[in-house]
Amino acid sequence: MVVRQVPFVIRLKDRTHDESEVEGVQLRIDPGSKGTGLVLTDEKKESGDQGAVITVRRGLVSVELRHRGDQIRAGMRQRAGYRRRRRSANLRYRAGRSDNRARRAGWLPPSVRHRVDTTFSLADRLCRCAPVTEIHVEHVAFDTHSLSAGRLLKGTEHQRGPLAGTSVRDHLRVTWDGSCAYCGVSGVPLNVEHVRPRSRGGSDRISNLVLACSPCNKAKGSKPVEAFLADSADRLTAILTQVRAPLDDAASMNATRWQLTDALSALGKPVHTWSGSLTKANRVAMGLDKTHTLDALCVGPLDHAVGDRIVRFPQHVLTARATGRGSYARTTPDRYGFPRLLRTRAKRHFGYVTGDLVRAVVPGGKWAGTWTGRVSVRARGQHSLSTPRGRINVSHRNLRLLQRGDGYGWAMRPESPQSPSPKMG
Repeated sequence: MVVRQVPFVIRLKDRTHDESEVEGVQLRIDPGSKGTGLVLTDEKKESGDQGAVITVRRGLVSVELRHRGDQIRAGMRQRAGYRRRRRSANLRYRAGRSDNRARRAGWLPPSVRHRVDTTFSLADRLCRCAPVTEIHVEHVAFDTHSLSAGRLLKGTEHQRGPLAGTSVRDHLRVTWDGSCAYCGVSGVPLNVEHVRPRSRGGSDRISNLVLACSPCNKAKGSKPVEAFLADSADRLTAILTQVRAPLDDAASMNATRWQLTDALSALGKPVHTWSGSLTKANRVAMGLDKTHTLDALCVGPLDHAVGDRIVRFPQHVLTARATGRGSYARTTPDRYGFPRLLRTRAKRHFGYVTGDLVRAVVPGGKWAGTWTGRVSVRARGQHSLSTPRGRINVSHRNLRLLQRGDGYGWAMRPESPQSPSPKMG
């Protein structure tokens, strides 16, 4: 019996669990900030060339989970901007909330909590569909201080940051020789300027700060520095030289590594954690490319000196892109954050919800034929269907439900040494 269409799962009804002899499989997880790899594997003992007993690992099913933490953070930032502007513009007063309100133990920001919840949800689904006996997780901690400095710090260097013994303004005044980083003028009042604006995800790190005169500060606004200094290549190069890569991904991984392990323990399976260096050593020894799914396949110990090896990896990877289940908002805001129109409270129309997997049989016209895809519902009953040839409008009478929407967009991609889906963080 077919239980799910995507991922395709069948249930055998000619035998019971007690009458079956099924060898267990392992679930291996390579967590990331933007994507997570999950692979079901089995390991068997075989005799090697010298008669030694070796471990042979085979990849059975690969799933790449793509998070939407960046979208959640952008939505939270937009909402905060709406509220901040309503207070500053003296439009409709909304008192700011205090920063010292209590939070429960283990609290994470919504964009970071999403990574833990979606990984646990998909792991739980795989444990229900396959006889998983143990879970192996890559457990990595990033030294953000060394990453910020661009080199490995040792000893007391971890206690000394770039502002040791000075202040932000003094440090920037020495770095930029008391002049504007954009035009070079000196002897005028200078402001602390964000190279990458806060509205575009910029941070308050010292590497993202420069000194700017008031005219340049006002003229740049929220523009990217590349566009603002397009006619001044030398100054742009000098500014970009000091800018460091954002540490958002590393910080989110540090915040979620223990949370993810604790959440997976609730599945009732033994959870084993392994270092990232072990995963890299296995991947390099096997000559595999660096993707989340191939890294997940390499999680866990393999004794290469004895002859342990990975003999198979799935040629196709099932990708699960987290899309959510729609918005909770009951109004559509205008550019200032005020309600512009009301949204209907009903999400189901004629038995279908946006995201459902359906099959449409169109009897005639330009789009005559049978089509399968995700549906976007309309209150009038003329739903929109996503097909490989584009979106088409289909009456609800010509639709048949295959699978309810589960908040993920499913697709397939090939897995190869030159994989089109590199590791994203």
